[in-house]
Amino acid sequence: MNGMGSVLETQADALRVLLIGGSPQTCDAVFLKHLYADCDLVVAVDRGLDAVLDAGLPCDLFCGDADSVGARGLLAVRRCEEGEPSEVLAVERYDPYKDFTDLSLALRAIDSRWGSVELVCTCLTGGRPDHALAALGCILRWDGPVCLEEQGFSGRLLRAGASWQMTGFQGSTFSFVCLSPVGVVSERGMEWELDHKRVELLSDLGISNIVTDDAEVTCHEGAIAAYLIR
Repeated sequence: MNGMGSVLETQADALRVLLIGGSPQTCDAVFLKHLYADCDLVVAVDRGLDAVLDAGLPCDLFCGDADSVGARGLLAVRRCEEGEPSEVLAVERYDPYKDFTDLSLALRAIDSRWGSVELVCTCLTGGRPDHALAALGCILRWDGPVCLEEQGFSGRLLRAGASWQMTGFQGSTFSFVCLSPVGVVSERGMEWELDHKRVELLSDLGISNIVTDDAEVTCHEGAIAAYLIR
């Protein structure tokens, strides 16, 4: 899958949760199965359950108010709630009249069950720019490592002291966006390299670089979202 294996690296003994969001534009079953192969648990957020079931994946936890999930998913949720055999193993159902998004509450549920695990997040960005930005804000508050995986790109949320190594992606487009008031970033193995460059919030400085060799981006201060475009 275009070198996905070398991007979605695993850490020994780290529990990995595949978090499938409720984006109106979902990922296909083959892609989701590929992501699941490197994960231990699956959490579906509302409409994301439809994608989970279509891919034939297990669902360890459903989180949502069930306002966008399809008929099959809703039936699975109800069966689980009633203690009947279901494709869903556990449910957190929320009141639709709430102050927080389903994703925000799902992150709280993951933390309460498994702690600050590594998240592999998908189906968060398509179809609704407002939801995509809010989702980025939610996962930025997550204490553990975060991978962003969509069919068009791979990404990482990097905080101070974190790096991302990319091997075998020569010619690919790389971008980063600063998510803190100020960030300090270094890049190597790219056409335009940086050395402890000070970058302001949402600056376009890091947009559309080109990978030329084995590459690395490091966030020395602040926080950034880094994207490798496939």
